[in-house]
Amino acid sequence: MERRVREAVRYLGYRGNTADDRTLQMIEDAFDALQSAAGPKAICRIFDMEQKQDGTVIIGNMNIKSESLGRNLKGCSKVVLFGATLGAGVDRLIARTSVTDMAQAVVLQACAAAMLEEFCDEKQEEIGRDIEREGLWLRPRFSPGYGDFDIRFQEPLMRMLDCAKTIGLTMTENYMMTPTKSVTAVIGASPVKERCPVQGCEVCEKRDCEYRR
Repeated sequence: MERRVREAVRYLGYRGNTADDRTLQMIEDAFDALQSAAGPKAICRIFDMEQKQDGTVIIGNMNIKSESLGRNLKGCSKVVLFGATLGAGVDRLIARTSVTDMAQAVVLQACAAAMLEEFCDEKQEEIGRDIEREGLWLRPRFSPGYGDFDIRFQEPLMRMLDCAKTIGLTMTENYMMTPTKSVTAVIGASPVKERCPVQGCEVCEKRDCEYRR
């Protein structure tokens, strides 16, 4: 079973790979439909960062007080601000399907989440290859809303990336992103060669890692 199918099964709430044949067929159909509807785009920009003794992380004009983000960025000298979206076509596909087939719409939601994660991983691998030429290695993505990293930092992060103009990503007053299948994140860049897995802490077996989310 390929990785994105396994991820979709996980998003649907199955333990392990216990989805039945009918569900697996719905997943395959959903990925086929999403492939036609999606218009994935990504943007990234590199910033210097500073960590104060009180735990405050300073990135551009953002002063972020977050223990979990600070732990993830410990030892980093730069950060990559990152944004990605699957595009408005995915939202329209899910909305249309929910009118006629709610079960398939639920599967589409899970598959879109898996597709977005896969796209972000691919982009992070590209960024990682480029930044390693400068002697820096990436940490896992860390998004506003994780731990005590306040969701309100979504707004300045998107502004610093000019997301509306570069990838068509905007945000509501309640910090919901439009299109909905989108993500923003901070990615630490460290001179220490940790080689964190792109997929993040969830797949890493190093449970005692000081950078763990």
